[in-house]
Amino acid sequence: MRIALQALVLWLAFTLSAFAVPVRIKDLADFDGVRGNDLVGYGLVVGLDGSGDGMRNAPFTEEMLAGLLERLGVNVTDDALRSKNVAAVIVTAALPPFARSGSRIGVNVSAIGDAKSLLGGTLVMTPLKAADGNIYAVAQGSIIAGGVAAQGDAARVVEGVPTTGTIPAGARVEREVEFDFASVDNIRIALRNADFTTATRVEDAINRDFDRQLAVTLDSGTVVVNFRNLGEVNPARVVGRIENLMIEPEDRAKVVIDHKSGTIVVGERVRISRVAVSQGNLTLRVAEAPLVAQPNPFSEGETVTVPRTDVELRQEPGIGFAEVAGETNLSDLVEGLNALGVRPRDMIDILKSIHSAGALHADLIVE
Repeated sequence: MRIALQALVLWLAFTLSAFAVPVRIKDLADFDGVRGNDLVGYGLVVGLDGSGDGMRNAPFTEEMLAGLLERLGVNVTDDALRSKNVAAVIVTAALPPFARSGSRIGVNVSAIGDAKSLLGGTLVMTPLKAADGNIYAVAQGSIIAGGVAAQGDAARVVEGVPTTGTIPAGARVEREVEFDFASVDNIRIALRNADFTTATRVEDAINRDFDRQLAVTLDSGTVVVNFRNLGEVNPARVVGRIENLMIEPEDRAKVVIDHKSGTIVVGERVRISRVAVSQGNLTLRVAEAPLVAQPNPFSEGETVTVPRTDVELRQEPGIGFAEVAGETNLSDLVEGLNALGVRPRDMIDILKSIHSAGALHADLIVE
């Protein structure tokens, strides 16, 4: 069953590669300056049903709760703080490019103390800062927890991760990132997977669509587009036109092996040189079966344990030598090994050995 599933995965991989379709540039690359910014903040979640931080085990929660109450005009002492309905959390968010003041973004909330669950809690006003130390957003709202936890006197059941949660549209942008996109003279297109062939195809597609020398390839991962060659134009409209151009991306030959599931995924361009393969399994089994000997009734003897070990060494039949002709693709090799009854784990070992011999012409990625 596993071999059949593996063969199906390989067939799908080669089928999708053989009928590759053009892809939009916006799905292959990022535009310089058009990027988000990470935000982080430290806040409090209140309203928990006894599943919050223990004040003595999380002193930072106690200090922050006391500071919050003091700012609200309530004077308390440390001994008066015994609530278990409060939890300290780290709040993270991503500020989208060109986000304007007043717009809302989603946030993620994660407990940092010994809280058991954030289910049903409410995040109190939390400033979110960027790497420059400035506050760009403020988060507040009810948390949607990522799991459920139930506890009794002698057992506890946890489903998912109840100590994390999200607040959709839970933060309001208070500060904008200054970037005048309309005044730029050129923009760089950064390919997510650097490749010279793909970069040149992006350059050719842009120049062909605008019917002039507008784009230039700098390296395998960067293409520069010069807006000045178009005269007085709106850069945003030009980028909107460029990102929807279609090209056929190029990729390196790769073989990805997942040891945990025994899955093998290959690329279309994987090739194998002429090589001979032989494989077999050696199994060693050791079993302990101690024998207990007791003395006769009413005798002065002692009960003793006599060790007894069964050792079995078994050589399972292998596939012998099988020759793989030159310029064979990986699909043909796996099909032949499947016909010989090679198990998925053994197939992975064979592919690694072929790669070590220099006959597998691809990047071997083992996860």
